[in-house]
Amino acid sequence: MPNLTGKVAIVTGAGRGIGRAHALALAAAGAKVVVNDLGGSLAGEGADASPAEQVVEEITAAGGEAVANGENVADYAGAGRLVAQAVDELGGLDILVNNAGILRDRMIVNMTEAEWDAVINVHLKGHFCPSQHAAAHWRERSKAGDEVHGRIVNTSSPSGVFGNVGQANYGAAKAGIAAFTVILAQELGRYGVTVNCVAPNARTRMTEETFDMGEAPEGFDALDPANISPVVVALCADEAQGITGQVFHVWGGAVSRLQGWTGGDLFDAPKGWDADALLAELRAKYSDGISPRGMAENMASVGARSLTTK
Repeated sequence: MPNLTGKVAIVTGAGRGIGRAHALALAAAGAKVVVNDLGGSLAGEGADASPAEQVVEEITAAGGEAVANGENVADYAGAGRLVAQAVDELGGLDILVNNAGILRDRMIVNMTEAEWDAVINVHLKGHFCPSQHAAAHWRERSKAGDEVHGRIVNTSSPSGVFGNVGQANYGAAKAGIAAFTVILAQELGRYGVTVNCVAPNARTRMTEETFDMGEAPEGFDALDPANISPVVVALCADEAQGITGQVFHVWGGAVSRLQGWTGGDLFDAPKGWDADALLAELRAKYSDGISPRGMAENMASVGARSLTTK
């Protein structure tokens, strides 16, 4: 396991599921951890301090150091207080794992504006707010002459990188997070900060709401949330300084570096196209039509299997 002794990490949405596994793994590697969780419902309603506090108790019982935080990461001022708590109470900030999220699944014809806004807010703005405050902290340290090895690890989803019917809000937010990762990697590298992203598959209360996850098998469980955390810990090591701007799909022991929007078929007209000519080219090229690959085909391409929607 990489040695993260002396590092300070924030993990958002760390009271349950994947975030909890990340917090425990980072602590086991030696990091001091701010366990952030609003403690709301799956739909993002309400608040409860106990999930974060329970994870802190687990970490301290194992000999680690952790503090709880109940801020809403989609609130800009609250995210600032979160970063300040890491610096003031644990002595700094080296790692930010953005993981908090909610679900409000609906087909687009039935989705309300409120359902769209809530999911985009928690996932996408909930990544922006802590990242902006963390980035400002690291820039200040870098300009002061400190050697910075900052880490941001974001959380996308197969729904964001492959698309999944019934999750237009969630998938759009998660796709945005993948793009956010690439852009921040380009912006923050000058300050010694790497920014990467995981697209995890795991048995959590969020996925169990949408998919038929089945019972955990005897022996190795490909959907155990703990399978995701070694990827996060590895990316947070000082030795991973040269790895940035990447999105890793994780299914059990299969970790696949994804290659997002890349060049495909090129239709080139040196003097520009008119619509009729381009349409003729498109129809000739795609005489049988063309549409996105389904989730099952995409998942198979990364060593995973598609789950059945409830």
